[in-house]
Amino acid sequence: MTSFLSRFGRGTVLGGAAVCAVVIGLLLWWLLPLGSAEPRGTVVFSTGVRSGVYEKYGELLKHAVDRDLPGVRMELRASEGSQENVARVATGKADFTIAAADAVEKYREDGGKGAESLRGCARLYDDYLQLVVAESSGIHKVADLRGKRVAVGQVGSGVRLIADRLLTKAGLDPEHDITPVGIGIDTMNEQLKRGKIDAFFWSGGLPTVSVRELSETFPVRFVPLGDLVDAVRHAGGEGRFYRTAVMPRDAYPAAHNDGTVMTLAVANLLVTRDSLDPDLTEGVTRTVIASRDGIGQQVHAAQKVDLRTAIYTDPLELHEGAQQYYRSVKP
Repeated sequence: MTSFLSRFGRGTVLGGAAVCAVVIGLLLWWLLPLGSAEPRGTVVFSTGVRSGVYEKYGELLKHAVDRDLPGVRMELRASEGSQENVARVATGKADFTIAAADAVEKYREDGGKGAESLRGCARLYDDYLQLVVAESSGIHKVADLRGKRVAVGQVGSGVRLIADRLLTKAGLDPEHDITPVGIGIDTMNEQLKRGKIDAFFWSGGLPTVSVRELSETFPVRFVPLGDLVDAVRHAGGEGRFYRTAVMPRDAYPAAHNDGTVMTLAVANLLVTRDSLDPDLTEGVTRTVIASRDGIGQQVHAAQKVDLRTAIYTDPLELHEGAQQYYRSVKP
């Protein structure tokens, strides 16, 4: 051994050993998934009421996440709607959700627990407020709801928030001038058909499948709401997130309206918390944008998701991970 070292030199042997170590290290780096940036873990997505757009969107997004982020397991949890969704994410009971911008703003204005931690990932699509009555009903404007049984959505829903504001601007007390019925879209249709309610408010993307199915099996009309939009917007607070909108005739072609219906719309946001891992948030945001067309085949409102407007998540700042995604696709 001594003669071997003396023949080739101790430095040559040590140098060869170093080269071997480097080669082995490179092979291990290539073969083993060390330091992988792929996000992993379980995240909770708060959706909405059964038969609503939030629920369907959540189901389709889960399938897309399963495909695009195999290390991430997304759990879906039903909710009453936007207001409950915002509270869940802010308090750590959910990691992602969809919520209307007005509900987000109200939670912040009310000083809700964890409100300062809320962050946006993307602006998605608009919800349209829909006031549905039987075609034979004598209700032609919001003021005609006085003394009527009106489904206004569940307490934690976004529709409840908008309906109360609209009723107030029409000169009605939401608790005393109507009989408020706190149910969701999963039971509104049947209650209207059976005459248990006289009207219902619904806030959702166009078209909402269950409302379309109702219009195809029962004669209904949509009551115009456009005359109240300015009053609601000028009231301040979360009202600034409403805009005048036109519900096109082809959204519900079977409905008994002569043409388009004026109403109000509000943007939906994909919401998370500032503490969520940036790589995870970037991955989810990427999947939301990339799966627009696939989800849009079943949830038509999702076709409105647009990379050019997705960054406008007012009143929330963009999450760090969402910012990473938008920088990566910036032309």
